[in-house]
Order: sequence, then C-alpha cells, then structure tokens
Amino acid sequence: MVLLKPSALLKSSKPRPQQQQGFSESLIGDSVDVVDAFITEWVSPHHNDSSTCSCIISSLFSPQNRLQGRRFLEVLGRLQYAIQSTVVVNPDSAKLAQGQDLMRKAMKHLEKEFYRVMKSNNRFLDPESVSGWSSRSSEASTPSRSSGNASDSSSDDNELDSESSSELGNDIGGFGNSDAIVDLKMIANCMISSGYEKDCVKIYKKFRKKIIDDALSNLGFEKLTSTQMQKLEWEILEKKIKIWVRVARVAITTLFNGERILSDHIFTSSVAESCFVEITLQRALNLFIFSLTVAKSKKSAEKIFPTLDVYQTILHLVPKIDQIFSYDSTASVRSQAVESLDKLSESVNAMMTEFQTSITKESSKSAIPCGGVHQLTRYVMNFIVFLADYSDSLATILKESLSLPLPEDYFRSSGEENPGSGDRSPMAARFAWLILVLLCKIDAKSRLYNDSALSYLFLANNLDYVVTKVRTSNLRVVLGDDWVTNHEVKVMQYLEKYEKKAWGDVVTSLPKDLTTEAEAEKSLRRFNEAFEEAYKKHKIWVVPDPKLRGEIQASVATKLIPGYTGFYKKYPVGSCKIVRFTPEDLNNYISDLYIGLGRTVPVSKTNKYMTAESVPVLVGFLLIFFYVLFTLTSHSQVSLFFAKKSEDRHVAFVANLLNQGSSFASSFAEDEGMILIVGRDGFVYRNTIEYAEGAKQFMNAILKSLGYRLRFYIRASIVAMSVINQVLFVQLTQMIEYTSSL
Repeated sequence: MVLLKPSALLKSSKPRPQQQQGFSESLIGDSVDVVDAFITEWVSPHHNDSSTCSCIISSLFSPQNRLQGRRFLEVLGRLQYAIQSTVVVNPDSAKLAQGQDLMRKAMKHLEKEFYRVMKSNNRFLDPESVSGWSSRSSEASTPSRSSGNASDSSSDDNELDSESSSELGNDIGGFGNSDAIVDLKMIANCMISSGYEKDCVKIYKKFRKKIIDDALSNLGFEKLTSTQMQKLEWEILEKKIKIWVRVARVAITTLFNGERILSDHIFTSSVAESCFVEITLQRALNLFIFSLTVAKSKKSAEKIFPTLDVYQTILHLVPKIDQIFSYDSTASVRSQAVESLDKLSESVNAMMTEFQTSITKESSKSAIPCGGVHQLTRYVMNFIVFLADYSDSLATILKESLSLPLPEDYFRSSGEENPGSGDRSPMAARFAWLILVLLCKIDAKSRLYNDSALSYLFLANNLDYVVTKVRTSNLRVVLGDDWVTNHEVKVMQYLEKYEKKAWGDVVTSLPKDLTTEAEAEKSLRRFNEAFEEAYKKHKIWVVPDPKLRGEIQASVATKLIPGYTGFYKKYPVGSCKIVRFTPEDLNNYISDLYIGLGRTVPVSKTNKYMTAESVPVLVGFLLIFFYVLFTLTSHSQVSLFFAKKSEDRHVAFVANLLNQGSSFASSFAEDEGMILIVGRDGFVYRNTIEYAEGAKQFMNAILKSLGYRLRFYIRASIVAMSVINQVLFVQLTQMIEYTSSL
C-alpha cells in the first residue's frame, strides 16, 4: 500500500528557498494541528504508560470507527511528509520538534492498534482460515512509500485507500475479514515508512509465534531433542509417530502455509520474509528432527510400517514445503526434508532385507496338521499386503532393483510371446522375490509330510492362500494379472498331483464290465475298502478356502460317481450283499471331506454340518438323553444296544448302555451295522420295518413319562433313529467317536 500523500496542489510549483522555508513551516504547522487534534480525541493522556494497554479510549479501527482510523493514517502520512520536507529546509524549526514528538506518540498508539486488530480478529486470522484463502499474492497490494518517492503520486488519498482495500479484498478471495487485513497492512506500512519497522514487526512476531506454538501443542506435538528421542523405547516412539504424522500434515498445510499467506498480505516482501522465517523456521526444523530420529532407530521388520508412515507423510508434503519455504533463508527446511526422505529410504531398504532374512531363517520343523495353511504363509502374505498399501512410497524407495534371480518369464503368462512384456518395476520385482522366497520355504516344509498326497495338498493350500491375497489386494496392481494367472495354474497342478496320489487307487478299483455276481462282489469289495480307507484319511484333512474345497470335491466326485453309478444300476442294494453305497451316499461322503478335524461333523445325508461351536451342546444333549433313558429303563423292560463292524472282520460289538448285567449283553448281531432294541423278553428287531415299528413304540413309551419341553428333544432324537440301519450306524458312530475324542 502507498502511504497517503499531500494533494497535488501543494507541489504544483517549485518555490524559491525562502518560499520553501515558509511553505514547509506552513505545511508542518497544519499537519501538527490536525494530528494533535486526533491524538487528543482518540488517545488517553496516559498514553505514555507502556505498562498498560488500556490507553485506548475506543479503537480507531473498530467497525464503527474505521473511516476515522484511515483518516488518522492519512494525516500521519501528511505529517511524515512535512517532517521530511522541514528537515531539509529548516532543521531547527520548533514545529519540527513538535511534529516529531507527535509522531512518536502516534506510532505508540498505532502499535497498540495493530495488536488490537490482530487480537480482535483472531478468529479470522487463525492459520486454518488464512490457509483457505484463494491465493497468496503480494503483487496486488500497493507498494509502500519511501521518502524518496513520496512526491511521485498525484492520486487522491481517498482513492488510494479505496483501491488498496478493494484489491486486497479481491486477493483473499472473500475468505476471512478483508477489512482487518487492510487495516493491518495500512498500519504496518505507516509504521515502517515512519521508521518504526522494528516495533511493528516485534509485536507481530510475538503474537503469531504464540498462535503457532499453541496450535502445535493442541495437536499433541512435544518438542524433544534428538538425544531425548533416541533414548525412547520403540513402543513409545511408535505412539509419537502416529501423533507426528497428524501434526506434520496440519503444520505444513495449515499452520506454516497460513503464516506465509498472512505475512505476504500484510508486509512488503523483505519484511514478510523476515517475519515468516522467525515465526516458522525453528518450528519446522523441529518437525524434521523427529523424522531423522525415526530413521536412525534400530532396524527390524516390525518397524517398517511406522517408518513408511513418516516417509509417506513427508513425500506427500514435499511440493507444499517447496512452495511455502521458498526463500533462500528457509533452504534449511527444504534440505532437511530431503535428508529425512533419504535416511528413511535407507532405513526401509534395510528393514526389507531384514524381513527377507527372517523368512529364510524360519526354522520350525513341525508339519501343519491336516495340510492347512502354514503360519509363515499367513504372516508373510499379510506383511506384503500391508506393504502394497504403501506402493506410492515404495516406488520411490525401491528405485533400483537388486540383482534378483527371478525367472525370465516370471511375470508373463504362458501364452505371451513378447519377452519384454514381462518387465516390471523394481518394486514389483522385490515383492515377487519375497513371495518366491516364501514359496521355496513352503516347498521345503512340504517334505515334512510322510504322505505325498498330503504334501501336495499342503502346497496347494498355501499357494492358493498366496494367490488369493494377491488377487484381492493392491498386490494385483503391483504384480499384474499374468502373475496371478501363472500361479493359479500352479495351484491346479498341485491339485492334480494330489488327486492322483490320494484317489488314484480308489478310481482304479471301480468295478468294470463284470459278467458274474462273484466278480462283482470281489470288485466291489475292493472298491469299498479303497473308498473307506481314503475317506477315513481325507475326512480330517483340510482345505480352508471354500472355493478351492468345492473344486476338489467336485473333481473327486466327477472321477468316482459316474463309473460307480453304472455299476450300481446293474447291482443295486439287495441284489449284491456287499453293495454298501448308493451314488448319493458317495456324493454325500465326498461333500464331507476337507472340512478338517474339529471343524464340522456330518449329521445327516443332506450334507448339513454341526459346527465345532455346537459340539458342547451336542455333548450336553447326549448326556441328558442317555440319563433319561437310564431312568426310564429302570422302570421298564427296554434296553438299547449298538452293533458295529470292526476293520478286519464282521463282529457285532454289543454294549448295553442302560442296563449293565442284562442277560442279552452277550448277544451278537450278524447283520453289519445293525442297531438293536433288545427287550428283556429277548425280542430283537432285525430289519428296517421291524426296527422302525419298534422305535415308534419306544418313543411312545418315553413320551408318557416326560414333560412337554423334553418331549421335543427326545422326539427329534427318536425320529432321527428311525432312518435305515446302515446310514444311522455311520452317522451316529461318527458323532460318538468325535465327541469321545474331545
């Protein structure tokens, strides 16, 4: 802003020396009278008491008095011009001394007005509000007037005031209080041009420093020296990192940015730089001392993510840092930001190497039960998935690829002919290498299994877990679809080998074209034994991925059921004594596979499962059920027995669960898998129809002695017992075997 100048009439002609002296005396006399009147009206007689800020009767720059305040600045401009003119032509003038004394009083008053405007408009001048202004431009502001160019303007003073206010209001884009900014700028220009720059800048710096310090403190930033931070435990430092990330973002984009905008609006460029540097420089450097301390902390894999948080925060703020701290005097902030990035980058690279080393040094020798996903696979893939979320930062950190011996076609699908299409970034190569190291480790662990089929299932499960993690995360973008396709093919290859090892004997034992019933029985017996052995083994093996599990079940069913169905149609149940399974039975048994021991229990032919969480309910129900039966049979002539087939020969193992010492405890059942209800009169139900009728009578006898609530549970149990003998035997014995193993 240009200081207000005398009218053009006062300088329209060049007077002679004697006339100049008279003219200067007249000019300074008029100016002294006007300024003295303003001071008398607006400033308390105790204005010289610097210990109090209550010397102002009413602010000259309050909304209702703003025009008077700007008029006051105008007459001070005239007085300053008069003083400068009088010093040249009549330095001994009495009016000159009076004018200089009035100027000191006026400047003291303006200093307090400057503070008052800042304080009363603090809401509009806080960094958050200021940083939202549309632009930072000091060019729109009118330059201040120096003593050498004070007489060069012929514009009217009021027009200058209006133009300054209008231009500055447009400059801040309608944000905040433009009148307050105009007032501060006009006061600052008046004080600086009058030789009171130090006083104006001092109060501005003090006020704005407190605002920045309070804001940083409210954000939770704690000023610590490098030595103090190096002594902190990592757990404490990690918590401070989370705070620092938030503080750094707000400090750069809001606090420091707002200070740069505000100082550029109020002061000329050189003064603005001085104010901005003193207010923000040391506080900005303190931020980056913290980041350098993080980079110097002890390297370990688990520290990589907090370190990347710091790196990523600075990386995203660098353009703003370069813009805000663009002065030569603030080059140290820019250089320290770059140094922090370099040190943090080195730290992250070291941690990546440490992570790879931890994979290769993993030395557990115990095989994962049931062929499930190894904990190393879960840990490594979760780690890499989290790393992929920092892909923007890692792309700048991993600029140069290490000499990684990856296969040439590692990133290409098998159908690609262009060798160059497999090229990937250093970051993709590094991630792919980490996964390859993991897969090599998993391959070594697969050799811990004695069963080769389980070994292949283990490999398929782990590779499928890896592929799924890549497919459903940012890793897919990094590694590419070809990588996913290649490894999906490898999963299928492992499964093919597994099925050949696990189900090959069962498939080859399927009955072929048989002409006699004897051949059919012999072939079917071989199939039954092979299937039962395979089922017993594989029902406790696990495939955690439901999609993959369904694919394996469907593949096994496709290999077994069509061939078996043709034989079954020729020799259905009843025509051949050893036909144990219908095609539907086979499908249900296959559907029960790969759930894993302790995960689900088959409870019916409809492929419904009882989850492991409901096992305690089952156990409790069975105990109540058998207790009720024991109570009832102590007053009736009913006993319940179970028959079961051993692995090597048909033996009916009869146990009287409810009446020990029964005369029928030594009875035997010839039919395999029969469940017998034996009365003390010796009556035995042997076929399905008789058994179902006996079960109904047994149920009715129980219901007569029970209340409504227990009737529901017992009815459900007895109805379940009325299914055909063979199926009920398999289902119930599996439930009992499972619960007894808990």
